[in-house]
Amino acid sequence: MRVAVVGATGMVGGVLLKVLAERNFPVSELIPVASEKSVGKKMLFKGREYVVVNLATAVKMKPDIALFSAGGETSLEWAPKFAEVGATVVDNSSAWRMDTTKKLVVPEINGDVLTSDDKIIANPNCSTIQLVMALAPLHTKYKMKRVVISTYQSVSGTGVKAVQQLDNEEAGIDGEMAYPHQIGRNALPHCDVFLENGYTKEEMKLVKEPKKILRDESFSVTATAVRIPTAGGHSEAVNVQFENDFDLSEVRQILSETPGVIVQDDVANNVYPMPITAHDKDEVFVGRLRRDESQENTLNLWIVADNLRKGAATNTVQIAEYLVAKNLVRS
Repeated sequence: MRVAVVGATGMVGGVLLKVLAERNFPVSELIPVASEKSVGKKMLFKGREYVVVNLATAVKMKPDIALFSAGGETSLEWAPKFAEVGATVVDNSSAWRMDTTKKLVVPEINGDVLTSDDKIIANPNCSTIQLVMALAPLHTKYKMKRVVISTYQSVSGTGVKAVQQLDNEEAGIDGEMAYPHQIGRNALPHCDVFLENGYTKEEMKLVKEPKKILRDESFSVTATAVRIPTAGGHSEAVNVQFENDFDLSEVRQILSETPGVIVQDDVANNVYPMPITAHDKDEVFVGRLRRDESQENTLNLWIVADNLRKGAATNTVQIAEYLVAKNLVRS
């Protein structure tokens, strides 16, 4: 299978290549794609050397699958061009997520919506993916009414420039700023740009995307997204009110039996999810499970995942794996 990775030299692109290799995805030929400044560079993938090409060249090479992680503007312009030559595009940007003609997919939850006609498929926001992985089975059982989310997101979610800013600050070096303020020893209630309603784009993604993935508009969501000085891994404090009451032991059992979710909830022994222990792992970790004693039928939980893996690269590859397994993609 000819697989193009668009944005191959970027942070998520590098993880995409790593995940493709780790999961032994059936790549017969890799087409690494990047901006003009990277064209001609050589990349190793599973012991074989490949040359980085530009977007126009990659389209002419007619890949079977194109995995995009190069920003929304690039996706809007080029994903249709790849689709036109028969490639199935899985896009990591926000460009197509809320397009009513495109599917927004977490394979464990709604992979069944995919068909062979879907030539551009959207990968959800990193914070959305880990949220719905934990909430989907609970929604099926207890029916969510309202979800309140506070995120604690790593600088890697912003990109290389932000990671460098944090590294510079920790080393006492003046350098280029990815954020309007210092991030080291700080917390910024500012993920992505602010909108007219006072929320950020990141917060509104958390409001809208879960409803599309779960195919349900009946519950409400509100969010506050915060950037913290961790290098990798996103955390979420989630308060969810259900229509039906729940038993905590049953909640733990449901989550423990959910593929891709690991429960870490033993506070007596200081066991709970943390970004540092979720690093480089594909699972979503859930803990601090407890009743909200101020409101009936309401659960508090803490959700952590590696935002570059399940939050981006791994979910993208899993979509591609699903397409191959169901014979929904040209090969």
